[in-house]
Amino acid sequence: MQLLEIIFSIKTAQLLLSLSFLIVLHELGHFIPARLFKTRVEKFYLFFDIKFSLFKKKIGETVYGIGWLPLGGYVKISGMIDESMDTEQMSKPAQPWEFRSKPAWQRLIIMLGGVTVNLVLGFLIYMMIMFVWGKSVITAEELPNGLSPSPVVEALGFQNGDLILSIDGKPVESQLDIRIAFFTRGVEAVKVQHQDGTVETIKIPEDFGNQLFESGEPGFIAYIPALVGYVEQGFPADQAGIRPGDDIKSINETPITSWSSFLTYMQSNSKDSLTLEVLRDQELMRFKMMPNQEGKIGVGVDQQISIEPKTIHYSFSESITEGFQYGYWTLHDYVAQFKYIFTKKGASQLGGFGTIGSLFPSEWDWRAFWDRTAFISIILAFMNVLPIPALDGGHVMFLTYELLTGRKPHDKVLEYAQMIGIFLLLGLFIYANANDVYRFVFGA
Repeated sequence: MQLLEIIFSIKTAQLLLSLSFLIVLHELGHFIPARLFKTRVEKFYLFFDIKFSLFKKKIGETVYGIGWLPLGGYVKISGMIDESMDTEQMSKPAQPWEFRSKPAWQRLIIMLGGVTVNLVLGFLIYMMIMFVWGKSVITAEELPNGLSPSPVVEALGFQNGDLILSIDGKPVESQLDIRIAFFTRGVEAVKVQHQDGTVETIKIPEDFGNQLFESGEPGFIAYIPALVGYVEQGFPADQAGIRPGDDIKSINETPITSWSSFLTYMQSNSKDSLTLEVLRDQELMRFKMMPNQEGKIGVGVDQQISIEPKTIHYSFSESITEGFQYGYWTLHDYVAQFKYIFTKKGASQLGGFGTIGSLFPSEWDWRAFWDRTAFISIILAFMNVLPIPALDGGHVMFLTYELLTGRKPHDKVLEYAQMIGIFLLLGLFIYANANDVYRFVFGA
């Protein structure tokens, strides 16, 4: 229990530090242009101060503070319809220092400031990571046994031991890039080298990304032969006669081609009587056993089998280019994956703070911390620019309408839109965090 508490504390500390850093800079993205355009900012808060603040201090016209509810942050700009719903202020005549008195183009810049900061920040952090730590890749050299396709991928013609040579004619830098490419990049053809040395170009169906997502399969993992590395004493496999070095060929006449396929079968048939066919000293042998109450038979892969990524280091100028490309593809792939949210399976995978916190490692690692922070920053930029009232993108939507038509939406329209947006976001927030609770309680 103490270890779990330590892990939880480390993950929580990383999450709070990351979000605090991103929230403050996001709000500065609104605050700075607002002040440049001589717009009064009444409050600048990290976290929300419902009823009371942990800290606050007024400097000039602005109250700076830290709230007790760590769900975000805000700047309260005079003369603006925002989440504070300060309709009393809006009922009075407009003042020169208020947001509503400024030209539409200035208001647009103020509203885009937070998103711009998050986007630029994500790219800059990735550039810093490339320069300080480099980039980790898994090349063919790090995969002596090649890749293992999951069943839906294997059906296309991929085989155990394959190495990816190119995707749509472009050489691959990291072998596992193929997984995200299937989901987000509309792959048409993959050239592979099979274990026997032959080379084949495999055509990919147009909707394969959706098929792979719905299957819930990983697509590819490192290929590890189904060789028994160790047998736990007293477990069913030990009692039946299984020994280290046995090559598992089938279970209940279902072919086993890799350690991954063995684990997949065991997860689905953990309560069934099993007949394992293994190859030992060039002889096929059969062993019958019944998994224990935990659904295990007590065998494991060789503990010495591990995959160590290769690190590519970059000069300062190279890190700028590489960091920009990495940031671009991170944004591209996230936007491309966004369509899956509107499926039943995708909606069930939505998560809140628990899911975000799980992105961070259980031990403090500065490289991982900055990598996750850059990723969250880019996500915040994209999510905030969506044209949903109560988000920055909702304000941008109405301001764009005003710039194009020359007509400003009525304050009542903005108020009702803001209220609808708040309820939508609150509902999404509750649903996402409820998913986290459900997965924690039921292990789903």
